[in-house]
Amino acid sequence: MAGYRKLGRTSSQRKALLRNQVTNLLYHGKIVTTEAKAKEIRKIAEKMIALGIKECNNYDTVTVTAKVARKDKDGRRVKEVVDGKKVTVYDEVEKEIKKDQPSRLHARRQMQKVLYTLTEVPEEAQGRKKGTKKVDVAAIVLDELGPKYAERNGNGGYTRIVKIGQRKGDAAMQVLIELV
Repeated sequence: MAGYRKLGRTSSQRKALLRNQVTNLLYHGKIVTTEAKAKEIRKIAEKMIALGIKECNNYDTVTVTAKVARKDKDGRRVKEVVDGKKVTVYDEVEKEIKKDQPSRLHARRQMQKVLYTLTEVPEEAQGRKKGTKKVDVAAIVLDELGPKYAERNGNGGYTRIVKIGQRKGDAAMQVLIELV
């Protein structure tokens, strides 16, 4: 007997499907899928959240000085003429950044092996590349979900499966899987 459900797909298709659905579950907080898929998604999602809880506070805060381009009221870079050439004007800014310790970095890379990077598209920029931004779901797990579930008992139980009813086309049991 296999230790997992095959879901009627080849291994590469199954892996891509589960990665996609786990990524969307962790990003959106809930998804609707079939019961068999939800039970497989739960296994992977719980492992990701457990890893996030373990490593959520494992970082150092470092102050760095960065050069940032000065911008005008329209958001364009301010240029200055130096020796006959237009040169961008930079300001030095102090920033505090989180520097991962080695175990947190390893956990982040383990998560990135499973989770996809999402592209967030604003409503007004639908269909255009401009204005989109990449969302790192591993960072969401470490920075938001890890601290949120840190107080919970460490035995899992971060997801809930609620039966909705049968799907009209093939009568497959539809469920809502959500983060508790």
